[in-house]
Amino acid sequence: MLAFTLLCVGIMISIGLVLNLWRLLVGPDVVDRILALDTMFINSIALIMAYGIHKGTSLYFEAALLIAMLGFVSSVAFGKYILRGDIIE
Repeated sequence: MLAFTLLCVGIMISIGLVLNLWRLLVGPDVVDRILALDTMFINSIALIMAYGIHKGTSLYFEAALLIAMLGFVSSVAFGKYILRGDIIE
């Protein structure tokens, strides 16, 4: 039963990733594209966590943590770029 549930969750998260990719490519504004990229980070973390639960190993949880840190840093960098026009002061 858990395997079927994880399969359904994986399919739904994959559909969400495809829709985020569409918004990233077609987004009308830079802010929409940044938000789509941030949402793709969150969805990829969820997909990796679900796969880690399916496999029963903690290696995937560490990979999800690294992706979360990368997503946070990139969101802050894009936000500084939008506000100030440069990243490094």
